Amino acid sequence: MDNLRQHLYEMEFYGFTLIENVLSLDEVATLKNALIRCEQETGHEQGFLGTASHVANLPALDPTFLPIVDHPKVLPVVEGIMGKAIILGSLNARIVRPTDPEQGLHSDIRQDLHNMAAPIMCNTVWMLDDFSTENGATRIVPGSHRIGLDRPPEGFEIKHVARAVGEAGSVLVFNGQCWHGGGENYGRQNRHGLFGHYRKNALVFQVDPHDIFPVAWYDQLTDRQKELMRMTNGLGAPHAADAHFRVSFSTGKKKEEM
Repeated sequence: MDNLRQHLYEMEFYGFTLIENVLSLDEVATLKNALIRCEQETGHEQGFLGTASHVANLPALDPTFLPIVDHPKVLPVVEGIMGKAIILGSLNARIVRPTDPEQGLHSDIRQDLHNMAAPIMCNTVWMLDDFSTENGATRIVPGSHRIGLDRPPEGFEIKHVARAVGEAGSVLVFNGQCWHGGGENYGRQNRHGLFGHYRKNALVFQVDPHDIFPVAWYDQLTDRQKELMRMTNGLGAPHAADAHFRVSFSTGKKKEEM
């Protein structure tokens, strides 16, 4: 069986798959260095079911992140589940620091939008460090993409939880309906991960990549990147999004506007 079919079967059966050796160690180092710089410039606290450092709208912060958008080893898995009529809902980062607690298990899709036959969202987790049990590897519940609930019911005992343990350069792809959450970091170093979030193209962005996207980078985009970020017709007015990020000229930090 070829690798793509194997990954698609795993997505169907378990709701997730791990793609190894997507990035070289040099590519990992370049992305991680860019992310650390972006965190210093625009990072902010995230408090959704657990704390972490968060960096939003990476395509507009550094062109180093652009190859992630349509990576040939990862996008075919996403398209195999959702088809090609999709957008990049967001490309953000979640950095789990020592003593950051375990994140509560949750789905990335509202319960009323769960669709057993055709999911409307997939997520990708790009490992820029080795993900281990000690440093808070992502937890995910196999088969939970088929239950139709956006989080475990109160009092429900979850007996089977997988951990996305993998070497730096690996990518976890999962159906957005799966219950998942970051693990607690018991180590001494930050754990860096990028989250590429793909949605059906009838939906709005999670974070609009048009926000502060530099015009000078537009010609670097591939045709597929332009499609995924709704930039085929150029950098027009920002589109509808769950959240917009603006630069605060007083602090240099980004400000989230819901």
